[in-house]
Amino acid sequence: MEKNKKSNEFNFNLKEAYTPPIKTEIVEEITIGEELRRAASDSPQLLALVQIKDDGSVGRTWTYSQLYDDCVSLARVLAVKHKKGTRIAVWAPNYPEWVIVEFAAALAGLVLVTVNPSFQSDELKYVLEKSQSEELYVAQSFRGNPMWKIAEEVTSKLSFVKGMKDIQDWDDLYEKKSEFEFSQINSLPDIYPRDPVQIQFTSGTTGFPKGAKLHHMGLLNNAKSFQIRMGMEKGDHWLNCMPMFHTSGAGMATLGCLAMRATHFIMERFDAKNWCAVVEREKINFLTAVPTMFVEILDAWKSGSYGVSKIKGMTSGGTSVPPSLVKELHDLFGVWIQIVYGQTESSPVITLAWADDSLDNLTNSIGQPLPNIEVSIRNPKTNKTLKVGEIGEICSRGYNTMLEYHQNPEASKETIDSDNWLHTGDLGVMDYQGYVRISGRVKEMIIRGGENIYPKEIENILLEHEAISEVAIVGIPDKKYGEIVGCFIKFEDEQELKSAELKEFIRQKISPQKTPAFWVEIETWPLTGSGKIKKFSLREQFESGTLLPME
Repeated sequence: MEKNKKSNEFNFNLKEAYTPPIKTEIVEEITIGEELRRAASDSPQLLALVQIKDDGSVGRTWTYSQLYDDCVSLARVLAVKHKKGTRIAVWAPNYPEWVIVEFAAALAGLVLVTVNPSFQSDELKYVLEKSQSEELYVAQSFRGNPMWKIAEEVTSKLSFVKGMKDIQDWDDLYEKKSEFEFSQINSLPDIYPRDPVQIQFTSGTTGFPKGAKLHHMGLLNNAKSFQIRMGMEKGDHWLNCMPMFHTSGAGMATLGCLAMRATHFIMERFDAKNWCAVVEREKINFLTAVPTMFVEILDAWKSGSYGVSKIKGMTSGGTSVPPSLVKELHDLFGVWIQIVYGQTESSPVITLAWADDSLDNLTNSIGQPLPNIEVSIRNPKTNKTLKVGEIGEICSRGYNTMLEYHQNPEASKETIDSDNWLHTGDLGVMDYQGYVRISGRVKEMIIRGGENIYPKEIENILLEHEAISEVAIVGIPDKKYGEIVGCFIKFEDEQELKSAELKEFIRQKISPQKTPAFWVEIETWPLTGSGKIKKFSLREQFESGTLLPME
């Protein structure tokens, strides 16, 4: 259980599928705001935040001192309007203001609720109602989605939402047009390491999104531990093209750069050609992307005329990463992708491969646990720890576990057991060295291009249509996205819709990535003995060509 001097692997000789917490790093009892204060004090002139605009050019920049000043100013505005522990929501793409709102909320003792910019009205309403957010920080639009217009319509019907702010309008953001003199506020509330700081919505056993309530200490220490294993050092450059509403953007990237005193280049919108230009021009050292992005990056880099990159580390996760892609990226950039595994409820990283791991571990495993995190493979029925090599549910325990699901004690109890083990819902196997491999999922969640999609949500929406009697949403393997959404559907007697009609119906209610890629009409469902639909059977029949898509 000590670090091997010849490589970056921890030496285990396990018999049970359980890795104890490795104490090679200290878990600091600290808040996000305090860490930002320390950075402004010890690295005031170091570049902290750089805006990469939609066209790939550099926009505004902040040193750690400047970033702290802007965040404190906004925190004082927030503290006047909201009591400690109040929820506020942010619905915007990767603007630098997103980072400022994140830090300001943490300094003011508020809980930031993150919202996907592609959401439509029903989805936004769901998140706001479940979180009871008092205020919404929103963009005007993004990728054709009229966000401001949608937000006005939704919030006008929610009495608990006290206002909306244009996240890019600094006069509006900082209340500069207000008659209230915010400078009279000289202090911010006392904040503690295990105070809640974010609510991020994720899936549960019912399929409905639930709000994972995350705390300062968990998010900050996890991001730092992640970046240490990546090999990040002070002054390095991290390119963030992952969405800020995910823990990958708001946690691993934003807080990881803060903890390591690195420069956070925040990319407003991912574009492969712009990505290549930024990586070369800004001497980017570290980054993360999902496999679909890396496929586009490979094509763009090969077709362009770019110099030798300064990349020292790359990571990917969210879905399976093909070994061929790992090897091809290594041939091009000279570094191996470090596969990461985690979930929102764990702040989010549980395991991560090492940069100098064996090729087998880099391509076929999700690495070893981060320091101070226990991981076990447990029998889903008995909750007992299994032997090395046996397939069971991946469970973790540590400082990084969420506090609870917001106002959902039953779901919290189902996910975190009486011994504080977090049950991920994923099936895996552990070898004697503590490396974990994914075998499948207990839950039916679909991961399309790194984004979680919850079948129950889509099924419920489709069942609102009078022509549909039954429906099953299933993840189908796909070379580009990892999985795509397939819809198997049964119509009411003498009623039938074309696929174009179904697509038009559902696109009015949910975002594009959740829209089924194909539709299959079913006459007779494959059922279990208890009458439940065998989704795995539908998947197998579709892949074999027995079931064919509708026109």
